[in-house]
Amino acid sequence: MAVKKRKIQWTLHLMILPALLLILLYSYGPMFGIVIAFQKFIPARGIAGSNWVGWDNFRFVMEMPDFYRVLRNTVFISAMKIIANLVVPIMIALLLNEIRKEAFKRSFQTLVYLPHFLSWILLGGILIDILSPSNGIVNQFLGWLGIDPIYFLGDRTWFPYVLVGSDTWKEFGYNTIVYLAAITGINLSLYEAAIVDGASRWKQTLHITLPGIAPIIVLLCVLSLGNVLNAGFDQVFNLYSPQVYETGDIIDTFVYQLGLVDAQYSVGTAVGLFKSFVSLVFILVSYVLAYRLAGYRIF
Repeated sequence: MAVKKRKIQWTLHLMILPALLLILLYSYGPMFGIVIAFQKFIPARGIAGSNWVGWDNFRFVMEMPDFYRVLRNTVFISAMKIIANLVVPIMIALLLNEIRKEAFKRSFQTLVYLPHFLSWILLGGILIDILSPSNGIVNQFLGWLGIDPIYFLGDRTWFPYVLVGSDTWKEFGYNTIVYLAAITGINLSLYEAAIVDGASRWKQTLHITLPGIAPIIVLLCVLSLGNVLNAGFDQVFNLYSPQVYETGDIIDTFVYQLGLVDAQYSVGTAVGLFKSFVSLVFILVSYVLAYRLAGYRIF
């Protein structure tokens, strides 16, 4: 019996072998390239032939005036996205929970869920058309209100908020599912008791629904700390332009510009390694806080 069970386990392990090989090849294999951050990397010489410079690349990055601007932009945009992607899905989940017609509820949920599956290449083109200062539908509506056209994607003041708003619109339907699942797990007898006591729907939401999903809210809020330096490369790269570099350039696009456009491979790798290290620290802190505040643990 034990031999048969062992054979079954080996079969299951063999099933995950292709996925494990892909992870090793594409996720762990490229990590060897981190050593470039400590070299004066010359492609013709390769990693083995390039000279070691220690921490010089990191010192050079820290002395760059643009680095702190990019870091500030990244933290601001990602923090705004984290807040918006917590608040908006909670509000929508609470509103959907009040809908009693299941057909309408499912239809609405499907509509707001669909943008999550669209790529930023496609959505970028849509946003460029919608927000166009000449014939975009948004500026046409503003014109009816007597407001001058706004170049949303070319104005450095408006651009970060366009990033936050469009990202929230794309993702809030997907994030709403988590809160709806948490709401369905609340004991219905609590609502029945509240109705007997004469509590209104608002009172039920305030004193039953929100406290019932509070652990999930705290958990997702804490775990989102790991994304504090992830402002969304795909989105920014498809929407930004030189006019908005001052407020729209983030670490990921900065690495792209340094490493691939300017061919400063060592400096670009140093910036990327800095981001990865800070993100790792935040992830570790977030898991500790998640365990302390919400009792969450990964094993």
